[in-house]
Amino acid sequence: MFKSIKEADITDKIVILREDYNVPIKDNNILDDTKILASLKTINYLLENNCKIIILSHLGKIKSEKDKSKYSLEIVAKRLNELVPVSVIFAKYTRNVEIDLKVRELKSKEILVLENTRYEDYPDKLESKCDLGLAEYWASLGDIFVMDAFASSHRRHASTYGISKFIPSYLGLLVEEETQMLNNYILHPNGVFTIIMGGSKIEDKLPLMKKLLPKCNYMLLTGGIANSCLKALGLNVGESLSLNDDNTLYDVKQLLIQYRNKISLPLDVIIGRKYDENFVDVKNVNELLTDDYIGDIGPKTLQKYNTIIDQSDIIFLNGTCGIYEDKRFSNGTQELFKALKSSGKAVICGGGDAVSAVKKFNYQKDFTYLSTGGGATLEYIINEKMSIID
Repeated sequence: MFKSIKEADITDKIVILREDYNVPIKDNNILDDTKILASLKTINYLLENNCKIIILSHLGKIKSEKDKSKYSLEIVAKRLNELVPVSVIFAKYTRNVEIDLKVRELKSKEILVLENTRYEDYPDKLESKCDLGLAEYWASLGDIFVMDAFASSHRRHASTYGISKFIPSYLGLLVEEETQMLNNYILHPNGVFTIIMGGSKIEDKLPLMKKLLPKCNYMLLTGGIANSCLKALGLNVGESLSLNDDNTLYDVKQLLIQYRNKISLPLDVIIGRKYDENFVDVKNVNELLTDDYIGDIGPKTLQKYNTIIDQSDIIFLNGTCGIYEDKRFSNGTQELFKALKSSGKAVICGGGDAVSAVKKFNYQKDFTYLSTGGGATLEYIINEKMSIID
């Protein structure tokens, strides 16, 4: 269904371009424009071919009329207008006669940004439920469809999947770049392959762990995932974030036994206590009390993990070392990033929390690649394809 945009005859065409501009916004300011910047490769390629471009994207979740005022794409259109050498026009609707007129008036090398596609989710969820009537309308505005929103490629919505049912459809340059990087480094690694995996819920990461453990040489666990593994092995994790389901804990234990030569768990941790926001201590993992909670990995663990990093050729960073937003528990994540940078190894970062931490501590230019996808990145690794592909 989807071929590369490089295989398409796009000269002078009207292109429906799906991007992922789901960017963080606070006080009417875009906090991180990485996704907008990432879309420029495809946009500039289309402009070089004299295209007229109609951009679709979602922003946030729309569950009420009030949400619409919070999640307008107008601020994104203004930022895009600052980044491209052509005129960017914003339409305050997702579909109506005014849009039809704007499309007819659109000139070559002009860009029309439609309003947030998820405006169509209230009240009937037409976007998220892939209403084909809505998809057909959007498809009618152009000649071809280019899917460039890798971060939304795991969702079969009207604007990501439905449009492809009605007009010729192609993959954009960002999607091609993302999938190529994941294929080359993660799915088919060449060399000693190490995974650093964190996260809050191990039940969400189990399919990913099972997929990657046969491929990797080492898997270093941190965060809530590591807590659940320690718990599965019978250790007291106190009030730490961890899994409570006995059946899943049993499955986790079997996985730890099966891959005991690959999986590494923390030796020591930095703990806090919920009733004392100033309390911080370092303990071995077998020394926790019932009112302790794990916030970070300790120095012994860092030393152990750094030794493995030095032995690696490729590292997939999929998580942080704990509650990195709290200064008391940010040391492990920062020291790990420092070790990754100084190692000179290929570091691929995927997953929303990991990427956010990399940007928070300003390491985004120091690693090989930062995926724009969160759940989409993980789903692609597990399934080895995008959900939008039949």
